[in-house]
Amino acid sequence: MRRKALTILLSAVTVLSVVTGCGASKEGTTATAGAVVENEEAAAGEGDTVVLRGIADLVPHSELIEFVTPKLAEQGIQIELVSTAADSTTNEKLDAGEIDFNFFQHDPYLQSEIEANGYDLVNAGDIHVEPITAYSDKFESKEDIPENAVVAIPNDATNEYRALRILEQNGFIKLKDGVQDTLSASVDDIEEYLIPLEIVELDSAQIIPTKDDYDFFITNTNKALEAGIDSAKLFSEGADSPYANIIAVRSEDKDNPAIKALVEALTDEETQKFIEETYNGAVIPVK
Repeated sequence: MRRKALTILLSAVTVLSVVTGCGASKEGTTATAGAVVENEEAAAGEGDTVVLRGIADLVPHSELIEFVTPKLAEQGIQIELVSTAADSTTNEKLDAGEIDFNFFQHDPYLQSEIEANGYDLVNAGDIHVEPITAYSDKFESKEDIPENAVVAIPNDATNEYRALRILEQNGFIKLKDGVQDTLSASVDDIEEYLIPLEIVELDSAQIIPTKDDYDFFITNTNKALEAGIDSAKLFSEGADSPYANIIAVRSEDKDNPAIKALVEALTDEETQKFIEETYNGAVIPVK
């Protein structure tokens, strides 16, 4: 039912975008987040609607946005998701002012994007952790994994480090000293295999479609949720992961009251309870 509701919401947003055009609303004027709101009253002023345009991944990001949309509407803030599929251009679109926020990445990834591209973006708030997890269709527990098992892990620097780190935490490998300081690693940073393994590095989008080729595989829980897999969970990151998913905005909008209201809604007690009850540990709220 939530997914059906999300589809209806996005359809309604599309229609509303066409109707409102450059910002006229039924009430009269419509403010946008690009022009920084001076105070709380302006964010939800009489007769005005603040529109926040954003891009969020489908699960759980857009589902969380859907959950908080009604409470934000009560404050005069309208959320307009222009896409539920973030890609390599999403931070570029944010930096260019095409959207007001995005919700798909963790802060280490954002920082790497800023360093590589010079974006003037900031983290407006940590929302939830999607703990990277080891899954298997062949084994029910970590103890069942034999020597020389084949494991697929993501090949991008950040998630590869996360995958290697949980392999280390669960006694399969030992990483070289200093790797934890960089939060970036590849198989070249393995100092020792404590249990013999064959590690296959893959684009993260290819891991689940090819999961039958491996004894176990490590991927982000949002990808597992989106794919609807029922593979056994073997081991996972903890809630203390430094990879909380964030709301990213332009630096000029960090103190925008509408942005602050969005972050507060996504991190309040009601939303945390929704996350815990809906995702059963596959998504962990930041507290």
